[in-house]
Amino acid sequence: MLIQIHPENPDSRKIAKVVEILKKGGVIIYPTDTVYSFACDISHKSAVEKICQLRDIKPEKANFSIVCKDLSELTEFAKQINNSVFRLMKKVLPGPYTFVLNASKKSPGIFRKNKKTIGIRIPSNKIAIAIVELLGNPIMTASLKDSDELIEYTTDPEVIHEKFAKRVAVVIDGGFGKNAPSTVFDCSSGEPQLIREGLGDISGII
Repeated sequence: MLIQIHPENPDSRKIAKVVEILKKGGVIIYPTDTVYSFACDISHKSAVEKICQLRDIKPEKANFSIVCKDLSELTEFAKQINNSVFRLMKKVLPGPYTFVLNASKKSPGIFRKNKKTIGIRIPSNKIAIAIVELLGNPIMTASLKDSDELIEYTTDPEVIHEKFAKRVAVVIDGGFGKNAPSTVFDCSSGEPQLIREGLGDISGII
């Protein structure tokens, strides 16, 4: 199913339809402020496993993240965030950044079981935030990488739908995506360490 949702003014009825699918354990493809990504409700283990299959990654080796609606929700799923890291997150979020933090007991078991850390995003994308707000808890997210060696990320949602129509419940068309991922900082040790430079500006951070 392909659902068109306006990126600046998301239709609440369409968002509700997507959320209903997520609550039933469905896997979706949705836009972020970086690349298009897979997503599911973090409470559905089978959906998480399906995303692992779609990405051809073993669950114990997955480096997936969760999308939170705001900083207050973010702090529920991470622990030991010092003041300097929190100030940094407050400065750059919402935005194209992923922060790797120590996982709290509220984090999905797949994160705590394997690495004790969790990647957390608050994207600057109204569709993504609207989904998380209505769902009432974060979604697990994994970027949709292309098998083409020259094109790492597919940006056209219609092309994505053609490829994944029979493999996911919904593809959201929120306009063309970008072709670079988020910038990743590992803050689990207390100081931000750059893991991957993506769309997020790192000037003034490191």
